[in-house]
Amino acid sequence: MAEVDFTIGHKSYTLACQEGEERLLKRAAGLLDAEARVILEQAGRMPEPRLLLLSGLMLADRTAALEDRVATLERELARLKSNPQRVEVPVVPESLGEAMAELAARAEALAQKAEDQLAG
Repeated sequence: MAEVDFTIGHKSYTLACQEGEERLLKRAAGLLDAEARVILEQAGRMPEPRLLLLSGLMLADRTAALEDRVATLERELARLKSNPQRVEVPVVPESLGEAMAELAARAEALAQKAEDQLAG
């Protein structure tokens, strides 16, 4: 078993964990320590159990808010997946392009013929 040393608020701890879980434990302890430091800055020194309780409650509140946000986003994602917005991109078929070129050529020929008749 691995041991991890960390500090929360004003107290140092050593905790055993499974091999490979050290990084996760340090990260969790860092989150708890950050909350504890905010509480200590606002309220000053306090008993360890109270500091840990308040820090845990602050993290739980933040976690609950994030869970609510994730649930809302998951519902929105499910709605968008089940009813995706339809995006229409105009595409001119090649045959239509050829027909338009032919019409333009005919129109030019007619215009030229009209000019020739007016001039002649």
